[in-house]
Amino acid sequence: MIIYLDGKYVPEEEAKVSVFDHGLLYGDGVFEGIRAYNGRVFRLDEHLARLYDSAKTIDLAVAITKEEMAEAIKETLRRNNLKDAYIRPIVTRGRGDLGLDPRKCPKPTVIVIAVTWGAMYGDLYEKGLRAICVSVRRTPPESMPPNVKSLNYLNNILAKIEANHMGVDEAIFFDTQGHIAEGSGDNLFLVKNGVLITPPTLNNLRGVTRLVVLEIAASMGLTVIERNLGYFDLYAADEVFVTGTAAEIGPIREIDGRVIGNGKPGPVTRQLMAAFKTVTQKEGTPVYE
Repeated sequence: MIIYLDGKYVPEEEAKVSVFDHGLLYGDGVFEGIRAYNGRVFRLDEHLARLYDSAKTIDLAVAITKEEMAEAIKETLRRNNLKDAYIRPIVTRGRGDLGLDPRKCPKPTVIVIAVTWGAMYGDLYEKGLRAICVSVRRTPPESMPPNVKSLNYLNNILAKIEANHMGVDEAIFFDTQGHIAEGSGDNLFLVKNGVLITPPTLNNLRGVTRLVVLEIAASMGLTVIERNLGYFDLYAADEVFVTGTAAEIGPIREIDGRVIGNGKPGPVTRQLMAAFKTVTQKEGTPVYE
């Protein structure tokens, strides 16, 4: 595997960062998760816009331009001969000392990893996922904006640990106000009486896949509502699904032991899954020209 690291393309075993890098010491940095389908990088511009917006929010100056980052991503795919892949660009604060002060880190570290990636949930796209509403709450936006896709993912990991202990596939976060936020690493939608409903993005990540689903829903003539949601909305929903770059569209068949709908991926979810697959195979930034 060839990794992009600070302007060089190096074998995986040579892709090393300092133990004093603040990305390692404090989770001080940002990243993106991007997919390539059929030799094209899907929604590359949107992902890079979010990456650089996240960096700006935490006052992190990325050492290369968006155009240079895009080329690094494409070249990493080419050097690994990948057409269908998951891509992880990372920008850390860089090497500093054992103090918190980011001013002690003169140069950010820039990394691009690309790996082969298939269906994240395997046959569960046909069966549906089982989920629970976890006790841990999503970090409130006044503490750490969920729209910053930062390297500090401990909040998400705690939710995933709770789901693992309960033997289910996914965790559903609530915020500190009692509203549904998102999954452990994905956005959440529900369908009720043919209407697609999703939480606003103040307390969850502004997902790129979420945006694509909203675009597809509009093209299908679906009514879409963004509003705060609670337990009642989840349990009484006809369909529930999560969206994310890695997960794509994952139908949920059970939440906290309650069967959702008829216990199978619903018709609206299936329509959106099929349409999303079509879009990903047609759109994207070409890698091999």
